[in-house]
Amino acid sequence: MEHKTIQFSRRNLLGSAAALAGTSLTGISAAQAAESAEAQKIRPLTGKMTYEEVRNRARQMMMPRCYVCPECNGRGPCIGQVPGFGGMGASRGFQANYDSLAAVQLNSRVVHDVHVPDTSIDFFGTKISMPVIAAPTGGTTYNMGGKLTEAEFVNAICGGCNKAGTLGAVADGIGDPLDVYEKRLQTLKKNGYKAIVGLKPRLQKDIMERMRLAEQAGIIALTVDLDSAGRAARATKGQTVEPKTPEQLKELVKASKLPLIFKGIMTPDEAELCVNAGAAGIVVSNHGGRTLADTPGTAAVLPQIADKVNGRCFIMVDGTLARGTDIEKYLGLGANCTLAGRHFVRAAHGGLDDGVALFANRLRDELAVAMVLTGAQTVKDINRNMVVIPH
Repeated sequence: MEHKTIQFSRRNLLGSAAALAGTSLTGISAAQAAESAEAQKIRPLTGKMTYEEVRNRARQMMMPRCYVCPECNGRGPCIGQVPGFGGMGASRGFQANYDSLAAVQLNSRVVHDVHVPDTSIDFFGTKISMPVIAAPTGGTTYNMGGKLTEAEFVNAICGGCNKAGTLGAVADGIGDPLDVYEKRLQTLKKNGYKAIVGLKPRLQKDIMERMRLAEQAGIIALTVDLDSAGRAARATKGQTVEPKTPEQLKELVKASKLPLIFKGIMTPDEAELCVNAGAAGIVVSNHGGRTLADTPGTAAVLPQIADKVNGRCFIMVDGTLARGTDIEKYLGLGANCTLAGRHFVRAAHGGLDDGVALFANRLRDELAVAMVLTGAQTVKDINRNMVVIPH
């Protein structure tokens, strides 16, 4: 397939807009315009491709929702774009995620006998090839630009992750009616994908209804995005989201036979409340900087939370994860597993399931190299002695 590199500049963006405007003045027929639009319709790449080709095609697919910047650090044109891929306010929470993770360094060690490390882990009874899972992400229309259908997106994320030996994810979008959520689950069940499901902090009865539907789809675990409670004032009409009390957390834990993981934990005291509620796990997350502006980065708060939990529940973390070294950093800071969001979404738009598998395998390969060069034979061998935490 012929591929043209996209020149990423404001001048070219403006030039493209001007060209489109000029075309409208030529007097072409509606049929000709429709035919031309169909011929130029951008679709994801398929088959053998490079990661850069996937990223370039994702840029075509997703602009202006996401510009697929050379480095996704919260400082691109997406600042403040929510819905979209930006962060709240000035995107400082998004930037803090990137900056706090970038500031952590790895201690290189080369006097040992590690040659071929084992990157696999056990995730609640399911063996996966690496300690990274797709973060539940939704809103193909209002967050991603609408170029992929719901079914295409679920197939891309879950199919690609499963190809790479890890878990995909399905989200319960805050503005999505129940039937949209059900269709995502039907796609999971129809294809037999192994995945997790992320739920919003709706009314208790609504969460429990979605839990039962997820159980029927054969998923591995559930998360509840407690950090989405900050969107309560902006929730779609008829879609209530709210903070949860410790008693409500306990009620949710008892409501499902599946492992329940509470997402959006940023302080040791709230981690303790989740443990006391019987949570199977927590996700240290500020929702990608997309709910509360000006939070610290997840890498900055993770060590204190991990020390407080002290192995009493499974700890996950997210926040600008893009490389295998990022995975090792987060595990060295105290996580058991990681979530990747924005980069998996881009990979899905650039190359469907092939693009997602390409990105996931890239992460695994980079993690394996990092483990060799820090002396970790297994994921469980990764510890805080392998990282340098800034003071």
